[in-house]
Amino acid sequence: MLLNRNTAVLIIAQCMYVGGTVLMVTVGGIAGSTLSPTPVLATLPMSLMVVGTALATVPASLGMQRFGRRAGFATSAVLGIAACQLAAYALNAESFVLFCLAGALIGVTVAFSQQFRFAAAESVPLNLVSKAVSLILLGSIGGAFLGPELAARSPDWTPEQPFQGAYFAATVTYALAFLALMAFRNPQPVADGDAEVEESRRSLLSIVLLPVVTAAILGGMVGQGVMTFIMTATPVSMHVVDGHSLADTAEIIRAHVLAMYLPSLFSGVLIGWIGVRQVMFLGVVALAATVGLGMLGHEFMHYWGALVLLGIGWNFLFVGGTTLLVSAYRASERFRVQAINDFSVFGISALASLMGGAVLLQFGWETVLVASTIPLLLIVAALLRIPARG
Repeated sequence: MLLNRNTAVLIIAQCMYVGGTVLMVTVGGIAGSTLSPTPVLATLPMSLMVVGTALATVPASLGMQRFGRRAGFATSAVLGIAACQLAAYALNAESFVLFCLAGALIGVTVAFSQQFRFAAAESVPLNLVSKAVSLILLGSIGGAFLGPELAARSPDWTPEQPFQGAYFAATVTYALAFLALMAFRNPQPVADGDAEVEESRRSLLSIVLLPVVTAAILGGMVGQGVMTFIMTATPVSMHVVDGHSLADTAEIIRAHVLAMYLPSLFSGVLIGWIGVRQVMFLGVVALAATVGLGMLGHEFMHYWGALVLLGIGWNFLFVGGTTLLVSAYRASERFRVQAINDFSVFGISALASLMGGAVLLQFGWETVLVASTIPLLLIVAALLRIPARG
């Protein structure tokens, strides 16, 4: 059954986590600018959130291997509550260091939430994996609306320190996620047979070098890396360089976020129809079209079309890569392979986040777009090495 107890719980948790994260991204840079000793460091707390996610992916996966997914998810929700409270305290104490630490801790909670899709995949039969992953990503749509709405309303709750209200609101989202996750039951994947257990003792390197696993990991890395690289540069290019209004810039980002998650309504079904490799190829085509449209000009519609295509390309590669990965490893290998996958995906995301703005300001928007085509060649080469219906 696709919509079982676990997937329902994880959809709710995904909505709450994304809502809290989007809320903090919305106000984090602005709040950081009020505490930062220099404007150059204003976005450091948000950068540390991305770095925190990358560094925590391996401990999150291995910790859940030992203590179970339910314990890991619940712990991350408690950590999210603590991080939000620390951020609120840092604002009151005017401590930039504590605010940065809070940003990094929030990144750790995000690392745990990236395991929601694997937990959903383990809770359904193999033929429903792509649909389960898509359902979890659909939970992000609610969070994408919830976060900005809470951010807009929160200053009225704490007028003496407007940004504190946002972190109190985020505390509530993590608390609701914790309550939902209490109903989660650790899935019991099908056990390996004796012969498979022997085979599952392969080294991690030998598993990663399997063509299917390589293609799956590269799919996530390219999708997440290119998306983060271009998305990070877009607000600066639009608002600072090209002079578009802040409202127009926010509208582009909103359209991009929706384009990331709305395709989950059909991407899982599409994988069942034409195969995961074909869907990942469609993701590459969407990212290539992003570059092509972005190169045509700097008007609102050029940015809007490029960022929508960017979101669609990310979705197809991310859902496709996750589906391909789940089908490629043994049950006893899953935590190790998931750990290296998420470390690779979010490590490249952290690097792309740090580089996006710098490349834009140094070399321009067109260079950002052209540089994004290089990873596309890598994933095409990897996909050509696996079966057409792989």
